[in-house]
Amino acid sequence: MAGSTSKKVVVRRFEREPITGFVNPRTYLQPAGVEVLTPAGTACLLPYADVKAVCFVRDFSNVESEPEQKLFHTRPKVDGLWVRMRFHDEELMDGLLPNNLLQLDPFGFTVIPPNPSSNNQRVFVPRTALKEFNVLGVVGSQLRPRK
Repeated sequence: MAGSTSKKVVVRRFEREPITGFVNPRTYLQPAGVEVLTPAGTACLLPYADVKAVCFVRDFSNVESEPEQKLFHTRPKVDGLWVRMRFHDEELMDGLLPNNLLQLDPFGFTVIPPNPSSNNQRVFVPRTALKEFNVLGVVGSQLRPRK
Protein backbone atom coordinates (compact mmCIF):
# COMPACT_ATOMS: atom_id res chain seq x y z
CA MET A 1 0.00 0.00 0.00
CA ALA A 2 2.98 2.30 -0.38
CA GLY A 3 2.98 5.24 -2.77
CA SER A 4 0.14 7.26 -1.31
CA THR A 5 -0.26 9.00 2.03
CA SER A 6 -3.91 8.03 2.45
CA LYS A 7 -6.12 5.11 1.49
CA LYS A 8 -9.90 4.94 1.12
CA VAL A 9 -11.58 2.80 3.77
CA VAL A 10 -14.98 1.74 4.97
CA VAL A 11 -15.01 0.95 8.68
CA ARG A 12 -17.67 -1.64 9.46
CA ARG A 13 -18.92 -1.58 13.02
CA PHE A 14 -21.04 -3.92 15.13
CA GLU A 15 -24.72 -2.90 15.07
CA ARG A 16 -23.93 0.61 13.74
CA GLU A 17 -23.66 2.32 10.38
CA PRO A 18 -20.33 2.02 8.55
CA ILE A 19 -17.98 5.01 8.41
CA THR A 20 -16.22 6.00 5.18
CA GLY A 21 -12.97 7.91 5.26
CA PHE A 22 -9.25 7.90 4.72
CA VAL A 23 -6.36 6.41 6.71
CA ASN A 24 -2.60 6.70 6.62
CA PRO A 25 -1.56 3.06 6.05
CA ARG A 26 1.51 3.42 8.27
CA THR A 27 -0.11 5.11 11.28
CA TYR A 28 -3.85 4.33 11.31
CA LEU A 29 -3.48 1.60 13.95
CA GLN A 30 -3.07 3.38 17.28
CA PRO A 31 -2.91 1.72 20.72
CA ALA A 32 -6.39 3.08 21.53
CA GLY A 33 -8.07 2.30 18.19
CA VAL A 34 -8.29 3.02 14.47
CA GLU A 35 -7.60 6.59 13.34
CA VAL A 36 -9.83 7.68 10.44
CA LEU A 37 -10.21 11.01 8.63
CA THR A 38 -13.80 11.43 7.40
CA PRO A 39 -14.56 13.03 4.01
CA ALA A 40 -15.78 16.08 5.97
CA GLY A 41 -12.28 16.49 7.45
CA THR A 42 -13.01 15.24 10.98
CA ALA A 43 -10.43 12.98 12.61
CA CYS A 44 -11.98 10.06 14.51
CA LEU A 45 -10.35 7.54 16.80
CA LEU A 46 -12.58 4.46 16.80
CA PRO A 47 -11.93 2.01 19.68
CA TYR A 48 -11.06 -1.53 18.55
CA ALA A 49 -14.05 -2.87 20.52
CA ASP A 50 -16.43 -0.96 18.18
CA VAL A 51 -14.71 -1.95 14.93
CA LYS A 52 -15.68 -5.12 13.09
CA ALA A 53 -13.45 -4.60 10.03
CA VAL A 54 -11.60 -1.87 8.15
CA CYS A 55 -12.10 -2.49 4.42
CA PHE A 56 -9.59 -0.85 2.09
CA VAL A 57 -11.77 -0.03 -0.94
CA ARG A 58 -11.15 1.03 -4.52
CA ASP A 59 -14.01 3.52 -4.62
CA PHE A 60 -16.61 4.93 -2.22
CA SER A 61 -19.35 4.90 -4.89
CA ASN A 62 -19.25 1.07 -5.06
CA VAL A 63 -19.54 0.55 -1.31
CA GLU A 64 -22.01 -2.24 -0.61
CA SER A 65 -23.61 -2.88 2.76
CA GLU A 66 -21.62 -6.11 3.19
CA PRO A 67 -18.90 -7.81 1.13
CA GLU A 68 -20.54 -10.10 -1.45
CA GLN A 69 -18.24 -13.11 -1.08
CA LYS A 70 -17.01 -13.91 2.40
CA LEU A 71 -15.74 -17.48 1.98
CA PHE A 72 -13.46 -19.16 -0.56
CA HIS A 73 -15.44 -21.64 -2.67
CA THR A 74 -12.25 -23.55 -3.58
CA ARG A 75 -8.68 -23.60 -2.33
CA PRO A 76 -7.06 -20.17 -2.92
CA LYS A 77 -4.42 -19.88 -5.65
CA VAL A 78 -2.34 -17.11 -4.01
CA ASP A 79 0.46 -18.07 -1.60
CA GLY A 80 -0.21 -17.51 2.09
CA LEU A 81 -2.15 -18.77 5.09
CA TRP A 82 -5.79 -19.51 4.35
CA VAL A 83 -7.67 -18.42 7.48
CA ARG A 84 -11.30 -18.44 8.61
CA MET A 85 -12.49 -15.88 11.13
CA ARG A 86 -15.66 -16.06 13.23
CA PHE A 87 -16.82 -12.69 14.54
CA HIS A 88 -18.68 -12.15 17.82
CA ASP A 89 -21.92 -11.83 15.81
CA GLU A 90 -21.28 -15.36 14.39
CA GLU A 91 -20.47 -14.10 10.86
CA LEU A 92 -17.75 -16.08 9.05
CA MET A 93 -15.11 -14.61 6.74
CA ASP A 94 -12.15 -16.18 4.95
CA GLY A 95 -8.96 -14.44 4.01
CA LEU A 96 -5.32 -14.90 3.08
CA LEU A 97 -2.52 -13.81 5.41
CA PRO A 98 1.11 -13.53 4.33
CA ASN A 99 3.06 -16.62 5.35
CA ASN A 100 5.47 -14.44 7.33
CA LEU A 101 4.92 -14.11 11.07
CA LEU A 102 7.01 -10.91 11.17
CA GLN A 103 4.21 -9.13 9.26
CA LEU A 104 1.56 -9.86 11.91
CA ASP A 105 0.26 -6.79 13.71
CA PRO A 106 -0.40 -6.88 17.48
CA PHE A 107 -3.81 -5.19 17.03
CA GLY A 108 -5.26 -7.57 14.43
CA PHE A 109 -4.93 -9.18 11.01
CA THR A 110 -4.80 -7.69 7.51
CA VAL A 111 -6.11 -10.23 5.02
CA ILE A 112 -6.75 -10.46 1.30
CA PRO A 113 -10.50 -11.14 0.87
CA PRO A 114 -11.82 -14.12 -1.15
CA ASN A 115 -12.71 -11.96 -4.16
CA PRO A 116 -9.80 -9.54 -4.72
CA SER A 117 -11.47 -8.14 -7.85
CA SER A 118 -14.33 -6.76 -5.73
CA ASN A 119 -14.34 -3.26 -4.25
CA ASN A 120 -12.53 -4.54 -1.12
CA GLN A 121 -8.79 -4.86 -1.75
CA ARG A 122 -7.67 -5.69 1.79
CA VAL A 123 -9.47 -6.05 5.12
CA PHE A 124 -8.06 -5.33 8.58
CA VAL A 125 -9.84 -7.27 11.34
CA PRO A 126 -9.10 -6.32 14.98
CA ARG A 127 -8.39 -9.19 17.34
CA THR A 128 -11.15 -7.90 19.66
CA ALA A 129 -13.77 -8.44 16.92
CA LEU A 130 -13.04 -12.15 16.66
CA LYS A 131 -14.52 -15.03 18.56
CA GLU A 132 -12.49 -17.66 16.67
CA PHE A 133 -9.53 -17.65 14.26
CA ASN A 134 -8.45 -20.81 12.41
CA VAL A 135 -5.78 -21.59 9.82
CA LEU A 136 -7.41 -23.81 7.18
CA GLY A 137 -4.34 -24.35 5.04
CA VAL A 138 -0.91 -23.23 3.91
CA VAL A 139 -0.98 -22.35 0.21
CA GLY A 140 2.31 -22.40 -1.69
CA SER A 141 4.42 -23.80 1.15
CA GLN A 142 8.17 -23.63 0.53
CA LEU A 143 8.64 -27.01 2.24
CA ARG A 144 8.52 -28.72 -1.16
CA PRO A 145 10.32 -27.28 -4.16
CA ARG A 146 8.11 -25.96 -6.95
CA LYS A 147 7.91 -28.00 -10.14
